[in-house]
Amino acid sequence: MDIYLDQVLTDELMSVGGLTAYIQSLLEDDRHLRQVWVTGEVSSLNNHGLGLFLTLRDPDNGDQIKAVVWRKQLPKLTVTPEVGDQIILLGTMKIYAPRGEYRLQGWQILPAGEGLQAIRDRQLKARLTAEGLFDSANKRPLPIHPQIIAVVTSPLAAAWGDIKKTLVHRYPGLRILLSPATVQGESAPRSILEAIERVARDGRAEVIILARGGGAVEDLACFNNELVVRAIATSPIPVVTGIGHERDETLADLAADYVAPTPTAAAIAIIPPLADLRQDYQNLTNLLKAAVHQRLAQETKHLQHLQQRLEPSRLRREITREKQVINYQQQRLISTTKQRLQFATQHLYLLEQKLQALDPHAILQRGYAVVRSSRGKILREGDQITVGQSLDIQLSQRTIKAKITEITEIT
Repeated sequence: MDIYLDQVLTDELMSVGGLTAYIQSLLEDDRHLRQVWVTGEVSSLNNHGLGLFLTLRDPDNGDQIKAVVWRKQLPKLTVTPEVGDQIILLGTMKIYAPRGEYRLQGWQILPAGEGLQAIRDRQLKARLTAEGLFDSANKRPLPIHPQIIAVVTSPLAAAWGDIKKTLVHRYPGLRILLSPATVQGESAPRSILEAIERVARDGRAEVIILARGGGAVEDLACFNNELVVRAIATSPIPVVTGIGHERDETLADLAADYVAPTPTAAAIAIIPPLADLRQDYQNLTNLLKAAVHQRLAQETKHLQHLQQRLEPSRLRREITREKQVINYQQQRLISTTKQRLQFATQHLYLLEQKLQALDPHAILQRGYAVVRSSRGKILREGDQITVGQSLDIQLSQRTIKAKITEITEIT
């Protein structure tokens, strides 16, 4: 067995570089691949300093191939393509050895009409626009202070973590419902439709965030699907989209009640900061106090005017009776005003107590501390700490550094 294995290793064993060089010779020495014309749809494009990097997609079956036109060749191109263009590329097959990838090295690009998917998207947009699905008059207002928010996205996507972190930070105690969906691929449109319908049937959410992080045009194709667009337009709950990056716009965005450039921006648009809510309440309290004082001043002035118009010698009894009525109304108004003012003050005090309870510095002032690793990570469990480890301990007024010399288990 050892002799046979040695013979195999001697005769057939190849290094990665040797195998790559062999494949490279097969492709680049093939006379059919030294000059090849390829037609396809530009699905992604990156104008890098070294050249133009693009991906060509077969509209019929979705097959893709990467291509590059080096910078010195760019001035010689007949056209400079854009995403969605249908082009004809003249080039040669090359192997990029550091990554073991094959790609087309282009010499010339000719126009071949628009990409089929771009045409389909434009036709769908025109048809849905004619139906009125994108009319601004149909946009529903977002709730001012929603208490329950539903998020339609993939639970494994970074967008879900960004949205949840932003909402919790801006409004502690907010209820967040995740309606999971696939947000890329052929199954995504039906999955997104079912996720939106699931939220509508549940009935608790006051607003829906439909989100996905950035990606290539083909990655966002599901958000141009008619099923998704109609699900947003017919949803009984307002929908906010945060899809891709700022430069991306999909038909789903056109149908949404509010469009945010990113998932995080969608969360920010829905929930104002807690400090703003407190300021709004304080402003309303001040307006109520001002209105009460103004009303008291008006009534006092009116009473004085009536007193000046009356003749004491002839209408003393009527004056006395009217005074009693006015005094009674005045006392009643003062009593009611005091009650309302007391209620408003108590409500404000409760809000202040909640704010203080949520303030991390207040917790530190009660004798607690925040322990972080040297990299700034908060440590919550003892098994995250080892002897000799350096720690940063944050107290209410300062931060101290410590080094673990002993760990004692608490029983």
